[in-house]
Amino acid sequence: MILVDNLAKSFGAVQALHDVSFTAQDGRITGLLGHNGAGKSTTLRILSTVLRADKGRALVDGHDCSSDSLRVRQSLGVLPHASGLYVQLTGRENIEYYARLHGMKGAALRSACDGLIERFGIGAVAGRRAKGYSQGERLKVALARALIHKPRTVILDEPTNGLDVNAVRMLREIIRELRASGCCVLFSSHVMQEVAALCDDIVIIAQGRVVVHGTPGEILTALGTDDLEEAFVRAAADRESA
Repeated sequence: MILVDNLAKSFGAVQALHDVSFTAQDGRITGLLGHNGAGKSTTLRILSTVLRADKGRALVDGHDCSSDSLRVRQSLGVLPHASGLYVQLTGRENIEYYARLHGMKGAALRSACDGLIERFGIGAVAGRRAKGYSQGERLKVALARALIHKPRTVILDEPTNGLDVNAVRMLREIIRELRASGCCVLFSSHVMQEVAALCDDIVIIAQGRVVVHGTPGEILTALGTDDLEEAFVRAAADRESA
């Protein structure tokens, strides 16, 4: 479970977050939506312990992202917007390195790595250096790396970016499997089709503030439309005109 409570963050004179609060529950998929510059990435970086909030608190599985960052990292799997692979390592080496960081070793490590390589269909490239990967190949390896230690909470930053149709369908299946296993999944996306297909709950953020939070049905009702894309546009516009 993720709990975000009155987070605030500024970068010099720029206030990126203003008292942002929401929850993402176990066994549910929560979408974090917003225009570029709305505060999504800042929120995800705080949850990933890359940044510290100026005010408020963020908890992942009950662990404070500021004061207990190591425990947060142990229970969290993160796919960043930029995949962040070590380009001089092979795909397998990237995955195994993260497994070792989480204390995995020996036969258990090899078995887990083999299983994810097969699941993501990256056997043909797993032995190659990541430097020559396509965008889709980088994302698949980065996602396998994020899931190698079977985290209870998963953060995905625009996970379908650069994937072909078959890879997107596979990714949807994996996200649904994570939900079915009881994981908390939080992902950001600009693709409303993905949000509509996957999300149990949606958080819309604009100008560093949460403007609406609820199930897709609740948001559609609150904004007086039956189209999720239109609801997103209206929510963001309402914040910008306030």
